[in-house]
Amino acid sequence: MAVIVTELPVDNASPQCRRGYQTKTEQVAIRGVDNLHIRSLLDKQQYADPNGEAAAAGFSSANWSLFGVLWPSARQLAAHMAGRPMVAGQRILEVGCGLALASMVCHRRGVDVTASDAHPLALSFLMDNLRLNDLPPLTYRHGDWAADPDKAIHDMHPVVRGRFDVIMGSDVLYERDEGGNLTRFIERHAMPHAEVLIVDPNRGNRTPFIRRMSVMGFALAELPLSEAQDNGVPYKGRLLAFSR
Repeated sequence: MAVIVTELPVDNASPQCRRGYQTKTEQVAIRGVDNLHIRSLLDKQQYADPNGEAAAAGFSSANWSLFGVLWPSARQLAAHMAGRPMVAGQRILEVGCGLALASMVCHRRGVDVTASDAHPLALSFLMDNLRLNDLPPLTYRHGDWAADPDKAIHDMHPVVRGRFDVIMGSDVLYERDEGGNLTRFIERHAMPHAEVLIVDPNRGNRTPFIRRMSVMGFALAELPLSEAQDNGVPYKGRLLAFSR
């Protein structure tokens, strides 16, 4: 997957600077589909939370920027969804979508997909990127894995509701989920017969996740991923493909 980077000129009067962060645009080539134009944070050093929304949602200055970066695992998931046979009528949910690259690939293929994240800026970046690619609106829902589903009210966006045939995510096992929040969230929103697709860059937190998924009746097939990245270095990770 080649990436053509065009950094926007820094303008101290631009809306991005006034909001406290800067962005860049990238033309992302994904095997099998047309390029996508993606606006992301200029770098991982960005931080802006003037109204305390991110802090209230559990994002600190250390992890605030992670949603707005094009991670290698997100590109791997997008490439997988670009080549995956799509079934008419299937509903797909992306968890921890960040810039929602995989969701946009599915959306452009005409699939019923919902992108979800807990970061307060995820929707605005998604709307920008849909406009950059001349795509119609894509369903977005606030997805807080730890929220009580009976009390899940969010002032800015509707929360994830209902069940889905496919739940996907990339690099979402970046920290130990001691309470099993992600697996409980998946259980609430997965159809009785469902697939869960997680691209993981060989982090050490997948073992307890796999164990919890097994308890919920999901069988696992692992697919090594080694496609070369834009820097020529092979990606080191795997696709965790669960089904029940």
